Amino acid sequence: MNTMEKFNEHVMGSYGRCELVIEKGQGRTAVDENGKRYIDFGSGIGVNSLGYCNEKWVEAVCAQAHELQHTSNYYYTRVQCDFAERLAAASEYSKMFFGNSGAEANECAIKIARKYSFDKYGKDAQRNVIITLENSFHGRTMATLSATGQDKFHNYFFPFLEGFENVRANDIDELKAKLDGRVCAVMFELVQGEGGVVPLNQDFVDAIFEECEKRDILTVCDEVQTGVGRTGALLTSQLYNVKPNITTLAKGLAGGVPIGVCLADEKCSGVLTPGTHGSTFGGNPLACAGGLAVLDTVLSEGFLEEVTKKGEYFRRKLSDIAEVDGVDGAGLMLGVRLKTKKAGDVLKECLENGLLILTAKEKLRFLPPLNITCGEIDEGMEILAKILTK
Repeated sequence: MNTMEKFNEHVMGSYGRCELVIEKGQGRTAVDENGKRYIDFGSGIGVNSLGYCNEKWVEAVCAQAHELQHTSNYYYTRVQCDFAERLAAASEYSKMFFGNSGAEANECAIKIARKYSFDKYGKDAQRNVIITLENSFHGRTMATLSATGQDKFHNYFFPFLEGFENVRANDIDELKAKLDGRVCAVMFELVQGEGGVVPLNQDFVDAIFEECEKRDILTVCDEVQTGVGRTGALLTSQLYNVKPNITTLAKGLAGGVPIGVCLADEKCSGVLTPGTHGSTFGGNPLACAGGLAVLDTVLSEGFLEEVTKKGEYFRRKLSDIAEVDGVDGAGLMLGVRLKTKKAGDVLKECLENGLLILTAKEKLRFLPPLNITCGEIDEGMEILAKILTK
């Protein structure tokens, strides 16, 4: 019985896995159990933001493992303190809550949004509706699944959580029509990742903030996939020149160790009080050590500018391929529209030829490590071009 057969014997089949057993990795290259190399343009869906086994990241996590791997949140730890201080300064947010995933960060954001209105307007006001966007994706827990604006996810698990309504992305008139006295927050991704790498229009984003400000409605930005340098800025909201009341982060923030963070501004920083929320593993010392290593790299001089340049280079290389109908996204978060080929078929062929990519709906999706080199982009693009020009 091989590894995949043993795996499937014991692990629930909740994923459509590729037939690949990754044994190890170094830099931007994964290696399977047979020694075959793969250029990685997916980085574990954006989690391995510094690639595989980055030396400074490994040193930080291993050093922390030798000191303290866990303690409950009944106590303080220096590493969580240092990480929170560093992230707060870089993001310009007041306070944060630590969890273990993007879904947990979004759950926290939902609870803050509803409690903010409960505390200020009272239970009888029933000011608890959260507006989310069609085509959005916010997670797979019951609340975040309910918040997700895609019908294909709303099955099997009835009844879904009440209090979420959708508007069409970039439809300002529909947004305004929905912002009544029942609404406590508007939740959105600035680039819809799982929805197909679809950026929001600047005028729509501006309208969200203008209309919410008038009504004391909170703005909640899901930057689980777009954050931590992915689009060429620490936060994609910085590219849109806005600051949400709440921003959620996860994926690439700790470089491969589970983490989720909910950032809150001054208006929301005191909403959660003892006993209103919690997480056993939130702020885990290993995750915080990994997060510090990631921030040290991403915030180093010139790093984010290089992400932008490499994103532009990547986009040019893609646009030179005749089969490519267009490229969406920002920085190193790119979605490729194809003219005739199916994204799933291309993914399989790439896998066979030593290239790891992702898909998002009908598009090819690329989330390479932020420190990928132009030479490595060329190596992967050579494989992709051959497949797309067959």
